[in-house]
Amino acid sequence: MSVFARAIVIVLDSVGIGELPDAALYGDQGSNTLGNIAASVRIRIPTLAAMGLSRLTPLAGAGRLEAPTAAYGRMAERSAGKDSVTGHWELMGVVLEQAFPTFPEGFPAALIAEFERRIGRPSIGNVVASGTAIIDELGPRHVETGYPIVYTSADSVFQIAAHEGIVSVPQLYDWCKVAYELTVEGLGLGRVIARPFVGSPGAFKRTSHRHDYAMPPVAETLLDRMIAAGQHVAAVGKIADLFAGRGVSRSYPTKSDADGVDRVEELVATQDGGLIFANLVDFDTVYGHRNDTPGYAANLERFDARLAGLLPRLRDTDLLVITADHGNDPTTPSTDHSREHVPLLVQGKRVRAGVDLGTRATFADLGQTLAQVFGVGRLAHGESFLPALRPAQGRR
Repeated sequence: MSVFARAIVIVLDSVGIGELPDAALYGDQGSNTLGNIAASVRIRIPTLAAMGLSRLTPLAGAGRLEAPTAAYGRMAERSAGKDSVTGHWELMGVVLEQAFPTFPEGFPAALIAEFERRIGRPSIGNVVASGTAIIDELGPRHVETGYPIVYTSADSVFQIAAHEGIVSVPQLYDWCKVAYELTVEGLGLGRVIARPFVGSPGAFKRTSHRHDYAMPPVAETLLDRMIAAGQHVAAVGKIADLFAGRGVSRSYPTKSDADGVDRVEELVATQDGGLIFANLVDFDTVYGHRNDTPGYAANLERFDARLAGLLPRLRDTDLLVITADHGNDPTTPSTDHSREHVPLLVQGKRVRAGVDLGTRATFADLGQTLAQVFGVGRLAHGESFLPALRPAQGRR
């Protein structure tokens, strides 16, 4: 049996650590979310640096790390794409050979016409845009007319923005369900996202009532295996949305990254065994997509401080993993995700500190490792790094 009884996986949404070999195919040459932030703004993340992050990408001021406190490495994405759905699915063992469709010229006129017919009103937008820029540009017209703002991005996504004072959140969610039927079920799109906002022209602000409607995983995931084996899976943040609710025992939506860490701490104190799987989305949504380098750096520092408080709460048989799902380099002109390696930091009292896990060929190595930890059978993709985490006499 595994020496680990519980796993905590925290995904720092978009905290990439350097371009993948095929980054040029995605227009992401030179992207290094964490490295470029550290080169632009002095960041103090001593806990993450000590775990081994400073050996994965240059961190100005981190100094020479002699003895990492965690096992460390990086993972390459094998699936085509660079979005959250693709990244999270691969972390849990699903590799996509073909990327979800994207619409760089906007959605087909016939699809938009059918969407408008079903919701009973026109829409505005239907362009590729930054989520904050589009509400600044079209928000006043939306407030005046009540017409929803439809937009997409470099990802496979149909996004609908509406002011909570003009369109109720339940109404917006109903519109997203219409869009889901037309685009996800009809076209194989990755997901539909509700993007409610509040405020007045010049001061619009998106709210925490965002909701993702993702395609269900196209193959069996680690989460499916765990539920079938009677294991408890707690999903924090948008995890349940990304897996269309599948393979989740209980979901804990969050309002912010701080709220997300609060939920993780509560679960660490109360959940016996199983998986605690958390996504901290503010890195991506609040800072990456807005090219807010100082804000991104400050959020990294806030998380690092919270992580320092979380580590002493871990039990002897816990396995903690810190990773990411893609990049979103705020120092580049683009506000889209970037095709990058992601960090792999693994810590626990029974983890061999300082072991270099190297560059993993796929995010699915994490899912395969957890499958071995929980004894739920080998997944279709990935190679377990569990043997490397323990001294020879403690390996399975």
